[in-house]
Amino acid sequence: MHHSVNQGSLEIVKEILDRKNELICSVKEMKSGTTLIDAGIQCKGSVELGRLIGETCLGGLGVVRITRMIIGDLDLPAVIVSVERPKIGTLASQYAGWSIRIGGNYALGSGPARALARVEKSLYEEIGYQDTSKKSVIILETREMPTEEVVEHIAKKCGITSSNLYCIVVPTASIAGSVQISSRIVGVGLHKLRHIGFDLERIRRGHGVAPIAPVEKHDNKAMGVTNDCIRYGGRTFYHISTDSDDLQDIVERVPASTSTHYEQSFNDLFKNASFDFYKLDPLIFGPAEVTFNHIESGKIYQAGGVNPDILRHSFGI
Repeated sequence: MHHSVNQGSLEIVKEILDRKNELICSVKEMKSGTTLIDAGIQCKGSVELGRLIGETCLGGLGVVRITRMIIGDLDLPAVIVSVERPKIGTLASQYAGWSIRIGGNYALGSGPARALARVEKSLYEEIGYQDTSKKSVIILETREMPTEEVVEHIAKKCGITSSNLYCIVVPTASIAGSVQISSRIVGVGLHKLRHIGFDLERIRRGHGVAPIAPVEKHDNKAMGVTNDCIRYGGRTFYHISTDSDDLQDIVERVPASTSTHYEQSFNDLFKNASFDFYKLDPLIFGPAEVTFNHIESGKIYQAGGVNPDILRHSFGI
């Protein structure tokens, strides 16, 4: 059964629009008709706004809730995420895989608009997903409000009119930014599994919990701390179907600790990559701890573990 990630996300965007004052965000209509939601540039934003943006990114296939998490002697706010059909919800929709550079504007694009634009052609061919929708939602991780030129470029790539585009702008160094990045916990594990050649169709459901990073003053520093929350504090749980023979071997290749750069904070690695997200070694990404539950046999396979010491270092405490 085909699920439209754009249609799924529009229901959540309507809730953001209805609750904009309570969520501490602003909404305006651009000249082109694009609906622009400021989730952390001029507006402060909120944890609840970040939670709803996390669900928007998952295209209606996931639920994000706020919880707390004890890691060593740290007691932290956290997200708990559940995703049905995680291959579609995370890779086809949530993943920040669209690099948008128009004039002097640059943003990381995530969310369901990617599944219409299909700029990442090989990824969509591999996962076998194409969305059709006359309306679309893009989440831009940036500190600059998009120009008319930027939104028209996005709408054109999506094959829709600019007036049918909803654009959520959420800087990394913001409350909503911290929450929505931690909400990628399930997707980070899928990205790693794809990278090592695992058949993602076997993953029926995904769950994850990850601490929410304290808000930094600068976006580059925030990029480090938010990703370290997943690498050193994130736990994932995947329900896997069919053949189980290789699962212990596979699960041991997924955690962040498998990377030779594991001891280096994301911030140091990001600096070495000239602050270019796409120059980073993909193997550094991974949840701290990964658990597989094999559906047919009921067996559990686990690898990795949280690392409170490196997480404390990343937080500067």
